[in-house]
Amino acid sequence: MMTTATEIARRIRAGEVTSREVTEQLLARIAGDRSVNAVVETRAEFALRNADEADAAVADDREVGPLQGVPMTIKECFNVAGLHTTWGNPAFAEYVADRDAVVVERLSRAGAIIVGKSNVHTMLADFGQTANEIYGRTNNPADLTRTPGGSSGGGAAALAAGLSYLEYGSDLVGSIRLPAAYCGVYGLKPTAGLVPLHGFQVPGPPEVPNEFPNLSTIGPLARSAADLRTALRVTGGPAAPYSWELRRSRHNRLADFRVGVVTNHPAAPVSSEVGDALSATVDRIGRSGAKIVEGWPDGVDPWDQAEAFRSQVELFFALHGGEPSSLSLTEVIEQERRRMSARMKWQRYFEDVDVFVCPASFTAAFPHDDRPFEERTITTSYGEQRYDAQVFWIAHASLTGHPALSMPIGQTPDGLPVGAQVIGPWHEDDTAITFAELLAA
Repeated sequence: MMTTATEIARRIRAGEVTSREVTEQLLARIAGDRSVNAVVETRAEFALRNADEADAAVADDREVGPLQGVPMTIKECFNVAGLHTTWGNPAFAEYVADRDAVVVERLSRAGAIIVGKSNVHTMLADFGQTANEIYGRTNNPADLTRTPGGSSGGGAAALAAGLSYLEYGSDLVGSIRLPAAYCGVYGLKPTAGLVPLHGFQVPGPPEVPNEFPNLSTIGPLARSAADLRTALRVTGGPAAPYSWELRRSRHNRLADFRVGVVTNHPAAPVSSEVGDALSATVDRIGRSGAKIVEGWPDGVDPWDQAEAFRSQVELFFALHGGEPSSLSLTEVIEQERRRMSARMKWQRYFEDVDVFVCPASFTAAFPHDDRPFEERTITTSYGEQRYDAQVFWIAHASLTGHPALSMPIGQTPDGLPVGAQVIGPWHEDDTAITFAELLAA
């Protein structure tokens, strides 16, 4: 298993390895990749120059950031000065950003080195696969015939294949959590609005400030829960002059957690391989001494909330220049009431429960599928399932804006990663992160 970003940063600060050595090795692995196709553009000269500067800062005993000298990648849809931002769309193939996104600025200030960009699905329009006409298809490192998920599939695959130490992606319809689950890495959808979206935009006119960060969020993917925490600490919060700190976890021992658990539902019944891994994980939680609370929160109708999320996605795309919504003003108001009601129900639940554990997806990574979206199905141990059933398990935290992460919990008999989802209380991202960290340990 590749070393985590947190460990690499520690070793660089301790003088055990130089940033230049680490960066050269990573660039060589990226250049040598002939099968995964996860990292689609690099800037070697820039990265090595910054690695030398990072090493000089350490040698001079200057104050350095928590990601000092760590080379990483970022999803292709973020603006990085001097690199292309195409969203996988041939119409934007020649566009080169002239400034960094806010999240890129913050990662750089923390000492990270953006060495390149990871692949995306065209216009981020697929939560289950990653392919586009510019850069081609990204494959799952565990099985090249299978998907890494979408639309942050390039970033998740890069981490799994040893082509990156840290990644930053985006999540509207599970685009961080699903790829993380399918590739066997960690991925965090932070509390809605926690990380500024400026610079995460389609090429074109200057973006309109997004005052409605209800659904689309950006967050880190990593090889450990600790890396998620580090990345969130350096990227979260409003712009200056305001200040922000990550709220500390409710508990620091696994035995102290009160854990809500749901492992299956008829809307997206889990495959036997996923179900076995989930059951083993729940058993492990129970053996730790943590209190397990089975079932959905009081008042939560998972069918209804999943449908409410679909309506919210329709409104989101209408707001951002897509097809006009078919909903009337009265229906829009009703959808907003449903969304806020759902958030309140989950928040009442988190007064007595610390985290909620459920599947990240009903399936492990499935074979690439080039059929039209509406014709796709996924074969599971119990038969064919609708392609869009992948949305069910990720819909609830997306609808309410609660923080949710995907963590690896095992493998299928064929060696495919299996992920679980951990949902935490509103603006208590570190409670979910710490739980995942303790469970992994």
